[in-house]
Amino acid sequence: MPDDLPRPLRKQREVLYLPVRGHSAVLGTAGSGKTTLALYRAAFLSAPEMPHSGPTLLLTFNRALVTYLNHLKPRELRNVRIETYHKFARGYLNHRGKMGFSSICDPDLKNTLIGAAVKTVAGRYGKSRFFDRPLNFFVDEIQWILSHGVTTEEDYIKVERVGRVGTKLARELRGIMFEILREYLDSREKHGKQYDWDDIAYHVRQELSVDTNQRMYRHIVIDEGQDFSPEMLRSLSCAIPEDGSLTFFGDVAQQIYGQRTSWRSAGLQILQTWEFEENYRNTKQIARLGLAISKMSYFSEIADMVEPTSPKADGPLPTVVQCADRHEQIQIAVKSASGASQTRRVALLFKNREQERRISSRLPETAVQLHRDMGSWQEGPGIFHGTYHSAKGLEFDLVILPFLDADNLPDPENVRAYGEEDALTHDGRLLYVAITRAKTEVILLHSSRITTLLPVDASLFRKIAP
Repeated sequence: MPDDLPRPLRKQREVLYLPVRGHSAVLGTAGSGKTTLALYRAAFLSAPEMPHSGPTLLLTFNRALVTYLNHLKPRELRNVRIETYHKFARGYLNHRGKMGFSSICDPDLKNTLIGAAVKTVAGRYGKSRFFDRPLNFFVDEIQWILSHGVTTEEDYIKVERVGRVGTKLARELRGIMFEILREYLDSREKHGKQYDWDDIAYHVRQELSVDTNQRMYRHIVIDEGQDFSPEMLRSLSCAIPEDGSLTFFGDVAQQIYGQRTSWRSAGLQILQTWEFEENYRNTKQIARLGLAISKMSYFSEIADMVEPTSPKADGPLPTVVQCADRHEQIQIAVKSASGASQTRRVALLFKNREQERRISSRLPETAVQLHRDMGSWQEGPGIFHGTYHSAKGLEFDLVILPFLDADNLPDPENVRAYGEEDALTHDGRLLYVAITRAKTEVILLHSSRITTLLPVDASLFRKIAP
C-alpha cells in the first residue's frame, strides 16, 4: 500500500479487497475517509504484482478535487489516471473521432438557446402560466431529461419523479416540455454543437455500445459518486471489460448536483453495499451539528442515508456570530481567517462567486481560490476561498461561513423558481457539505435573522456578539 496516505482503519480495510470483477458500492458519511479509500482501492486494482492488475481510472466530479487527489496520489501509482467524468467523456469521444472543434455547447449558450426555444414554443400556444416560469426551471428540466438518457416523448411522459422537488410537472405538460427540448436540440445543432455537458454521457454510452476495441481501463473507481447522473454511471459500466470492476464511493447526504437521483436508478449490478458510519474528520461538536442538519425535514425520505457515529475528538462548539450588518460580517471573516491561517488551514466558503468576490479582494495575496482551473495543491497552513461546491471532498482545520442570513439562504432565486421545499433541500445539502469540511472549528456569521437551514437546538452552538 502507498506509504504517503493515511493507513486504512478497521472496517476501511475491507474496501481494498472488494471483488475485482463486477460492480461494488461503498456508502459513507462525511469524514469517513471515502476519498482516501478511493485512492487505496485504485492502488490495489492497479498493482502490477497482482493477477487482476490493469489500467485504472479514478473519477470525481469537480476539478479542484482532481487537483487534490493528484496531490495525494503517490508516485508509484503510475497505472492510475485521475480526472473528471467530463474530461474522460470528451477524451473518449475524441479518440473515436466523434469530437470536433468546439463541439460542446457551453452553459451560457445553452441557456440562451433554451430561452429562445421556450419563446418559440410559447408562440404556438395560447397564453399559459407554464411559459412564465423562470428560465432556470426549463434549463434544469432539460438537464434532468438528458442526464437520465430519456430520448422519447413517450418515455418522458411515463417516467416517475420528473422535475425538481416542489415543482411537479403535470403529465399533460410534459409533451410541451419535450417540444421545448426538441427545439433546443435543433437550435444547438444549427450552432454546430453536437453535445452539451448533460447529454455527453448518453453519447459516450451509445459509442461504447458499438466499440469492439479493447477497453482503455480494466478498472474504474468513482469518488463522490452521488453527484454522477444515472447516464454517467451507465456509460461507465459499459467502459470496463467483462473481467474488470466498477467501484462506487458516495454519500447521498452530500448530493448537491441533480435532483434527488438515486445511484440505483443507473442499473448497476451490485449484490452488496458497504457502509462506513465512523467519522474520522470532524470533532464530536461539528459531527453533532452535521448529524442534526441531516435529521432536518429537507433530508427526509433519502434512500441509502448513512448516519454517522460521533467521533471521539473534542473541540469547541460551532460559533455563531451575529453582526451589525454584512460589512461587519466581512470584517470579522477576514480578520478571523488571517489570524488563524498562520498555523491552520482556513476555508472561507460562499454560496456563489458573487458573494465570494465581496471578500476575496480583502484577503492576502497568498490566499488560494478553489476553482476548476487549479493546477496545483498548496500544503500547509493558509487561506482558501471558494463556493460550497468547490470545497466538495476537501477538508480544512477551520471553516468560516459568512452571509448565513435567512434572506440569503435558502437562495431567494431558488425559492421563486422551484418553490420553498426544493430550495430548502438544495441549499440545505450545500450547507451540510460546507460545515462538514471543518476538522476542528466552524464560524457561522449572520446579521439579520439566521437561516432556517440550521437546527434551532441552542446546545449545538456557542453564540457570541462581536
